[in-house]
Amino acid sequence: MSKTENEALIANLSESDKDELVLRLWRDLQNERAHVKALEQRLAQLDGAGPAASPLLRKLQAASVGGNRGTASAAAGGRRLGSWRNVFGSTFLFVVAGAGAIAFAVDYAIGKYQSYRMDQSRLAALQLQHAAYEGLFVELVKVDYEPDEKSYRVTMRMTNSEPDRPVFVMQTPWRVFEQSGLSWKEVPARSATGETVSVVKLSGSHLYETVFEPNLKDYAELIPGYMHIRFESSSLISQRSDPEDDIIERTDRYYVYLKPHGADDEAIRKRMNYKGDPPVYMPMPPH
Repeated sequence: MSKTENEALIANLSESDKDELVLRLWRDLQNERAHVKALEQRLAQLDGAGPAASPLLRKLQAASVGGNRGTASAAAGGRRLGSWRNVFGSTFLFVVAGAGAIAFAVDYAIGKYQSYRMDQSRLAALQLQHAAYEGLFVELVKVDYEPDEKSYRVTMRMTNSEPDRPVFVMQTPWRVFEQSGLSWKEVPARSATGETVSVVKLSGSHLYETVFEPNLKDYAELIPGYMHIRFESSSLISQRSDPEDDIIERTDRYYVYLKPHGADDEAIRKRMNYKGDPPVYMPMPPH
């Protein structure tokens, strides 16, 4: 093949084909050098076997030197096949491809992390909602007369049904409403301990006592001789002692019929056809 044909063939090669050709020529050069060196070592071992060995070794060494020159020239010529512009172009493409791959990987990692954080937030919200509602049970224990003959003491119990998962409950005193006609009117109430706000780490049961005074003269009698009373409480619940936004509010309402101080039990028995002593209160289901 002539020099012109060789140049035409090389000109039609792509940049990647040129790079591969140079790399292949370099590998062939290295293989030939290793092969010649192995022959020289073998002949050196045979040098003591006879006088003919040394001339043969010298001839091979001379041929090796000439071959190396020729091969090196071919390799240098092959390296000149690609211009500096092609080299820089290939490097630029590699850099762009690498930067794109890195950007894609970073974007993918950020997306996965954001998705993970959102999943964790949703899971934490569901766990808190479960702890605040399904995990907590509130019940009215009793309502008693106070010695002042005008006030009452209501006792409520809040129980954590999952003691291995304690919650922190911040609660204010229960609010008390008395029905008058078709409306509810709030009456004075305070915590039995005098606290305005209490925070309890709840892993079992806890009692809350509130003292209140229903002082309306025109109260509604849905049951003859009894007042209609509503107890209402708002609690802030978290699973941490120092919450940030992981707080949920729970509202509880309970209703009772409450017998006034000094009520005429005999009159109530007759009006209600009730046997025995009328109780201080009669609980009602939430409504």
